[in-house]
Amino acid sequence: MRVEQVRHADLRQSIDVNRLTSHNNYYITTSTKARPPEQKRYITNNQPSSNQRMIMASATKSAWKNPSYLQSSFGIFMFFCSWGIWWSFFQRWLISGVGLTNAEVGTIYSINSLATLVIMFVYGVIQDQLGIKRKLVIVVSVIAACVGPFVQFVYAPMILAGGTTRWIGALIGSIVLSAGFMSGCSLFEAVTERYSRKFGFEYGQSRAWGSFGYAIVALCAGFLFNINPLINFWVGSAFGPGMLLVYAFWVPAEQKEELKKETDPNAAPTNPSLKEMVAVLKMPTLWVLIVFMLLTNTFYTVFDQQMFPTYYANLFPTEEIGNATYGTLNGFQVFLESAMMGVVPIIMKKIGVRNALLLGATVMFLRIGLCGVFHDPVTISIVKLFHSIEVPLFCLPAFRYFTLHFDTKLSATLYMVGFQIASQVGQVIFSTPLGAFHDKMAQILPNNDMGSRVTFWVISAIVLCALIYGFFVIKHDDQEVGGDPFYTDKQLRQMEAAKA
Repeated sequence: MRVEQVRHADLRQSIDVNRLTSHNNYYITTSTKARPPEQKRYITNNQPSSNQRMIMASATKSAWKNPSYLQSSFGIFMFFCSWGIWWSFFQRWLISGVGLTNAEVGTIYSINSLATLVIMFVYGVIQDQLGIKRKLVIVVSVIAACVGPFVQFVYAPMILAGGTTRWIGALIGSIVLSAGFMSGCSLFEAVTERYSRKFGFEYGQSRAWGSFGYAIVALCAGFLFNINPLINFWVGSAFGPGMLLVYAFWVPAEQKEELKKETDPNAAPTNPSLKEMVAVLKMPTLWVLIVFMLLTNTFYTVFDQQMFPTYYANLFPTEEIGNATYGTLNGFQVFLESAMMGVVPIIMKKIGVRNALLLGATVMFLRIGLCGVFHDPVTISIVKLFHSIEVPLFCLPAFRYFTLHFDTKLSATLYMVGFQIASQVGQVIFSTPLGAFHDKMAQILPNNDMGSRVTFWVISAIVLCALIYGFFVIKHDDQEVGGDPFYTDKQLRQMEAAKA
């Protein structure tokens, strides 16, 4: 990237000043047709705004001394505890507890995904309007607290009833479970990411606490499931009030100050207009990424939630041993995932945002394909652990990609639409047909779970096609920079050398 030193007298265009971490200098992006947007100009002696000074001051604090980091981390920790205790065994419950076929489970997941993609888009639009206000996450916390009684007294009886009642129950359940968890997950992540930019802490470090919470409850989930699957849902409800207390009453002073600024009628608007949010859907560059996510991140649910748990449990002598071992493995994998949330930002600084996304797709292709190659619990367990690096390689670079190439005011809407909703659309498309294909292959190739393994190879081939597609269409980090620029460590050294 070419770096030019310029004088203030040369600045005849509106500019966007972005702080370069660990340096007291600023880079500006010009937006004329004569100069590509990816070119940066280096300037000195530019004074940061008061908001930037606040962020810089927060960034210098230890994470443990940053009240917004602590509040965000504890909140997302509680959410993932509430979700993970039952979600990790949801497919096993539908198969062994309710007695559904793989095709019927696929239909349940498709219905859930349809509800999720609608609710998720609504959440994104509302939260971008709310900014850092927590009204929506408080509502979601209340819904999460009700999951236990809802499943035991409404959802489970209707699913077990069969016939039309089953599918009415599936529809009602998709709305409640999505509003509280599947869509709620993206909402909590988006709010945490926004806080990280506002109050000077590393998003990946805070998000790691969510994975840590999921890991803790996943270790217990298999044992509780063997006693009674409904216990898992009630334990999920128990975490809801804790989540509610965090978001309703824990408001650090710096957040109160920022909220006062947002309510000032004379302050410049920081939240996007409805017109700007609707315009998101007209961005060709966003749709390019949506296709990539649809053919990759989709399979986190289709493969890892819909197919893998039963496949793995069947590798053991009894179902009970399989359930307990899967819960332990899943917990250990998510522990590693939480550690990788801190490692992936370092990887991004070395290879860039684009390459990190492509690396995530490569890991997914290998992991799913190798699950079809091997058929013993030890090797499959090792392959499953690749998931611990794959999730951060999708989640963190995806957020950074949106804040790099698009207006940061729209970060929640962009993340919901470009990352999560794309995945939900993919689940609607693939869940039922792949579930039916899995059942058919299991009938044709019953020995050594070859039906499952062939299905895994098909999924892996789809991910490979997406990886090739992504190599050609995902933007480089210095192309069309419409938000906060991203610099690798190598680029920062080059800039320092140019400054000297």
